[in-house]
Amino acid sequence: MWLIFAILSSVFAALTSILAKVGIEGVGSNLATAIRTCVVVIMSWLMVFITNQQAGFSEISKRSWIFLILSGLATGLSWLCYYKALQMGDASKVVPIDKMSVVLTLILAFVFLHESFTWKSVVGCILITAGTLFMVL
Repeated sequence: MWLIFAILSSVFAALTSILAKVGIEGVGSNLATAIRTCVVVIMSWLMVFITNQQAGFSEISKRSWIFLILSGLATGLSWLCYYKALQMGDASKVVPIDKMSVVLTLILAFVFLHESFTWKSVVGCILITAGTLFMVL
């Protein structure tokens, strides 16, 4: 089931880039990010209530709060930078560079989460990096 959600995430991320590039025309990148964020907040809370998960709010540990807040800050910074880059550059160049996060995630997961880094991971990282450079240069 995770694969279906991962594929859907990829499809929606692609739509996000194209829709954002069109929607950001004539709008400040920070304002555009704020509007997008409001929509995401509303959708997220709707899903919490639709799936009846609001009871778990009080059971979140202090450690989880800290890391969720840090993750939220990283997301916000990522979105602000992404929208500014998208406003200034071509989507066909901004998006591949943004997706270099895949390589960075694999490296960080290896260093901090002690996840395995196999020869396939190394080759994949090299190919993603080479492909990104090929597309943007």
